[in-house]
Amino acid sequence: MTLFFSLIKAFAVGGLLCVAGQLLLLRTNLTSARILVVYVVAGVALTALGLYKPLVDFAGAGATVPLTGFGYSLAMGAIEAVHEQGLVGAFTGGIVNTAGGIAAAIVFGLLNALIFKPRPKP
Repeated sequence: MTLFFSLIKAFAVGGLLCVAGQLLLLRTNLTSARILVVYVVAGVALTALGLYKPLVDFAGAGATVPLTGFGYSLAMGAIEAVHEQGLVGAFTGGIVNTAGGIAAAIVFGLLNALIFKPRPKP
């Protein structure tokens, strides 16, 4: 039963983050690229303020999978690396912490482009 509630929490939080993004698309003149940047920066800022970690603890993947979770991973990597390496860690920690996800996105994007025929939007 706890797995069921964990799934519900992840779905609800992730869904609310997506709803917020959709509302930004519909109600503002922001482009989707700018909204993506806002989400990543918001994840970093909320992590720096100590507000995003409790959300991750509560919702799990519902908070770490959206782009705010990418910002959270960047910030946590930088914070952990600063404790281990000093000031240099502020520049390297976020990249090291997110390298696996970035590499996977590149590989899967390449495979997708090789398997399917890309074409411009009409």
